[in-house]
Amino acid sequence: MHSSHPFHFNLVTAAHAAMLEHGFQPDFPEGTDKQIAAIRSQPALPAAPGAQDLRKLLWSSIDNDTSKDLDQIEWAEQLPDGRIRVLIGVADVDARVDKGTVIDGHARSETTSVYTGVKVYPMLPTELSEGVTSLNENEDRAALVVEFCVDESGVVSDGKAYRALVRNHAQLAYNSVGAWLKGTGPAPEKVAANAKLAAQLKLQDKAAQRMLDSRFQHGALDLETIETRPVMLAEEAVEIARLEKNRATSLIEEFMVAANGVIARMFDEAGVASIRRVVRTPKRWDRIVELAAGLGTRLPDAPDSRALNLFLLEQKKKDPDRFPDLSLAVVKLMGPGEYVLVKPDEVSPGHFGLAVQDYTHSTAPNRRFPDVVTQRILKARLARLTAPYSDGDLNAIALRCTQMEDAARKVEREMQKRIAAVVLQPRIGQSFRAIVTGINHYGTFVRTLDPHVEGMLVHGARGLDVGDRVTVKLVATDPERGFIDFAAV
Repeated sequence: MHSSHPFHFNLVTAAHAAMLEHGFQPDFPEGTDKQIAAIRSQPALPAAPGAQDLRKLLWSSIDNDTSKDLDQIEWAEQLPDGRIRVLIGVADVDARVDKGTVIDGHARSETTSVYTGVKVYPMLPTELSEGVTSLNENEDRAALVVEFCVDESGVVSDGKAYRALVRNHAQLAYNSVGAWLKGTGPAPEKVAANAKLAAQLKLQDKAAQRMLDSRFQHGALDLETIETRPVMLAEEAVEIARLEKNRATSLIEEFMVAANGVIARMFDEAGVASIRRVVRTPKRWDRIVELAAGLGTRLPDAPDSRALNLFLLEQKKKDPDRFPDLSLAVVKLMGPGEYVLVKPDEVSPGHFGLAVQDYTHSTAPNRRFPDVVTQRILKARLARLTAPYSDGDLNAIALRCTQMEDAARKVEREMQKRIAAVVLQPRIGQSFRAIVTGINHYGTFVRTLDPHVEGMLVHGARGLDVGDRVTVKLVATDPERGFIDFAAV
């Protein structure tokens, strides 16, 4: 039975406490307001020496329905030789936030915005990240543009980057654009009213699908993990909604992967040290092999992303309803990504899941500090100036970013569990289908499939491993500690 009265627990207060517990400083330091005032006193469009004026191009952005910190806009054109030319405009945060200032120091310490489900704790003050450094609709902005061409086989070439002035002509959302691109929903209002915008998005989708197919052929993993968000009613969490990938999220993901690869290769060719985003070869490949064997597929003894993806594609076709379960197990066994310093002439460890060797983070400077660092390195290179960071600085920043990204995952995971504990409290005693997602010295953890929430298996865990499916009964919830306890049925 569902209770008509949600369980009351102050989730925002809990989120603030979790931020502090994991080493974040959720409140901006003294001097922030003074710096914001100084930034606001500057011209509406900051100086951008040598920038191309691209404001008349039909740029658009696609992000979450509620996103206000817009980092990226896109534009494409069909070339006579069959290739598609793609331009990615990235917010020039560095044009407003100088290195070594109070706001920059805070961003360097926090390294990332944290999304707790009930409140966003931004890396940059919202006056910047949702204002003057956001690529807001119908606002002129300074940007760094990453350009590349995509041929009919999905190969990316002619990559370059430069400074530009841009204007976002249409802020769009994943869900409505994704449904329209797939043919399962009507065109969003702005798209329906502008045939040129509709053609733009179709062309961008065509380029993205080419690149996606090419990456899959090279071993990129077709994973389909499930994200959730709380449904709030009068500031109380009353349900947990499922967020799914669609054609629009894939479009943006492909453009980000390509743009980040272009920047990484530019640094390699210029002999410039930088921070790279890597996912190393899975340490628990043996368990991935075991999972595949249980489903009738033999994987090589040595890690092989192409073989793994062929197995994933087969399973997605064979059993689409359970594919997210398998994806989640593989993600857990692959382990988290990390940031590393890569010096000139060094080989990057690469990104196992994306099947790319050259990968940095550059397309979300309002939300991630590594992207701001990459932006500054790129701008110095374009202007033929001295590198803004030493190798020692870059190594320290990479370590800090990895540390705080891990802390952010912990905060977000704890808040997901607290939110779930509030929502599920009226459902104690009910049974749910679940998958084992982790085993450590604390115990065995499972994720229920409907709704998608994580908890500890306090009874009946013997003999289970990551990826196993099990039916569990909810026996207790504790929002204060973020505990959700299940027993195997």
